[in-house]
Amino acid sequence: MSQKVELPSLTGHRTKTRKRDEKKIYDPTGFRDFLIDGLAGVGGSDLEQIFKWLDTAGNKTDYDYRRYGEALLEILIAGGLLAPGGSIAKDGDKVVSTDICIFQDATDLDKIKAWDQVIIKLMRRYKYLEKMLADEMKKILVYLRGFSEDHRQRLAQITALWVASGLIPPNTLPVVINEHQVKDSVALNFILNIFSTVKEEKGTSAVITLLKRSGLDSQLDQLFPANKRTPENIKNSLVSAQLPDIVTYLTSQENAGAKKDIQRSLRISISDEQPVKEIIVEMRESVKKYSLQEAEAVTMIWSAVMSATEWNKKEDLVLEQALKHLKGFIPLFSAFTTSAKSEMVLLNKIQEFCYDNQNFLKCFNKIVLLFYKTEVLSEEVILKWYKDSHAPKGWTVFMTQMKKMIEWLEHAESESEEEDSDEE
Repeated sequence: MSQKVELPSLTGHRTKTRKRDEKKIYDPTGFRDFLIDGLAGVGGSDLEQIFKWLDTAGNKTDYDYRRYGEALLEILIAGGLLAPGGSIAKDGDKVVSTDICIFQDATDLDKIKAWDQVIIKLMRRYKYLEKMLADEMKKILVYLRGFSEDHRQRLAQITALWVASGLIPPNTLPVVINEHQVKDSVALNFILNIFSTVKEEKGTSAVITLLKRSGLDSQLDQLFPANKRTPENIKNSLVSAQLPDIVTYLTSQENAGAKKDIQRSLRISISDEQPVKEIIVEMRESVKKYSLQEAEAVTMIWSAVMSATEWNKKEDLVLEQALKHLKGFIPLFSAFTTSAKSEMVLLNKIQEFCYDNQNFLKCFNKIVLLFYKTEVLSEEVILKWYKDSHAPKGWTVFMTQMKKMIEWLEHAESESEEEDSDEE
């Protein structure tokens, strides 16, 4: 029987492994120690020197920011790696952290801005850190209760700069809304601090823009415990935080929604041929409930009345149809034109409607005459409209149409003045 002969081997032979196949162990604590030691070596709080060291450190092959970017941002913000709940992670019983971070070093808004520049410059050098910052903030913002009040304030200020500049998406902010942060007003105070900082730095319009883009305009009540989610509490909190412009904006949004509901209800009432007296009562209740101006109400009425019928497409027939239709709603118009302002608003709405709907171009003066004879529009308002308060739409056409009526009104007015003078 033949014996199996062993193949010869070369002494010291080593199988080569491609560099790309070598997998480095992910070591966030090692990176933390490297970063904290490096920052300590820079010394002091010269942020320009700190940035230069961070920039150089980002090219180290052992601790590439692509792998450790979120840990880098966590340490630069909070001073160390964060454990669940927001506390700094320990090595045994020892807390491992640095004072060269936003939480410890950014003691006023000017220093916050300086740290903002450090982060921005890092983003420019390492573009991928931008997405990492957005992801990291989603985690940090649910740890608010784990931070001290001073740290929360500094975090709110830097967050305000980042959302205002677009460094992190505004829709990141609602992550603060969770029960454990809402119950003690931690989330509410944090968001109000952000708004106040944005207002100070960018102005009121930037605050309203942030409110809308973050989605918080429809979620502000969620920042309050369930038993305190009232418009009054929201208003008081915003006013106390020197943010009355948000109150004004929210009120306008509420009114806009209310107006749509009123308009819809008005159209249904007219389409269902509800008695005009009942419509007047309902409109007055709505005006009072939502603190609407009479001019706003008459605008809604005109729009609803004119959209309640199918208009004849023939120009010579639409006039008779329009006058007949409008006569039925004279009491409704009269009820909401008790001031010169609301009369003028109605007159300009008629003008714009007749211009936008070409079949009504020749109807304008007849509609005005109808409203004058039924005392919806007064002589003084019509004359002022003609002189200097008309809308620009179709003015040359309507000026010609109204010329005879204006001359007649002016003549009647002068005769009235003469009679008054004779009586005296």
